Amino acid sequence: MTRAYQGLDVALDFLAPYGPELASGFTSHAPMVAEALCALGRPEAVLPWLARARADFRPRPARRAALAPAAWRGALGQAERTADWQALLADELAGGPWRGVARRWLVRLAPAACADALHGVIRVGHAVRALEFEETAPRRRELADALGAWAAAYQTLPTPARQEPGALGAEAALARVPLQPPAERRFAGSIVSALAGLEGFAPFAPAIDWLEPGADPAAGLSALGRAFTRLYLANAKDPFHSVIFVHGITSAAALRSLVPLLAADEARELVRRVWQAGAALQASLGHTPPLAGEVEPPREDRETLIDLALASGDDHAVKCTEACLREHALSPSPLHLAAARRAISLHAPS
Repeated sequence: MTRAYQGLDVALDFLAPYGPELASGFTSHAPMVAEALCALGRPEAVLPWLARARADFRPRPARRAALAPAAWRGALGQAERTADWQALLADELAGGPWRGVARRWLVRLAPAACADALHGVIRVGHAVRALEFEETAPRRRELADALGAWAAAYQTLPTPARQEPGALGAEAALARVPLQPPAERRFAGSIVSALAGLEGFAPFAPAIDWLEPGADPAAGLSALGRAFTRLYLANAKDPFHSVIFVHGITSAAALRSLVPLLAADEARELVRRVWQAGAALQASLGHTPPLAGEVEPPREDRETLIDLALASGDDHAVKCTEACLREHALSPSPLHLAAARRAISLHAPS
């Protein structure tokens, strides 16, 4: 696996001049795709994929003013200061071990697990996994960029005034999530807008308290991944909904890299917030409860699924396939394989 990551630093240097947004205004998945392809054992595909996607990249934003370390709270959610945030995180990473910096900011940013359509959690998860294989300057830069972009996009979801420990497993808790009536939804072209629209939907606020993360949060990640996979399979009937609900799958997979950096109570809170963010996708954009029962696995084997994901050229297909195959290796289930095949099919070139 270490050999598969040898080309990642070249890819991250290729991406260094570019920022976190595409020309369309949506989030660039490029650094996440690069790391996912390495994790899949296909590093030779990284630079060709980046070269094809490059036309949509936007330049790295310019810094506005230095962000004082003591003033971080006041700058949360200021998207226009993305570059200032990334510079602050780069300075912190230059001054201490990366795991300590990552832990500090995961605790601070956990309430905003939904930010940027969950891409903060997802991108940091990819960055941390790469650093666990080898600590290099490009990978530290990517962690700084990922954390900084998350902080600049800071967004929270409605929660009850008093929070209490939950008692349900991930699948049972997700089955309780109410769907916001279509007339009350506030989708304005992005997942971010739909999640913001939950502020006026009172039945959603208690959801964060339904999940029981367990004394050992890492032990419950397989159940969380299966729950979000069931949600994906129930709702991803077209490319639009596939894009939405794949973020539940990939955010749950990202926790595999992040939870080990945290103390148990910190990990439980991050898991609760990622659960809340996935539940928010269901409440604000879902149309069907999570899939119940068993599913038939696809005919293709692992390597064929990877080949098909690469042939699609689609970032969501690649990332979903990688996350699903990772989960399947850790906790085998036809759900994961079926979700990977669904994503590949829905995002295949027409």
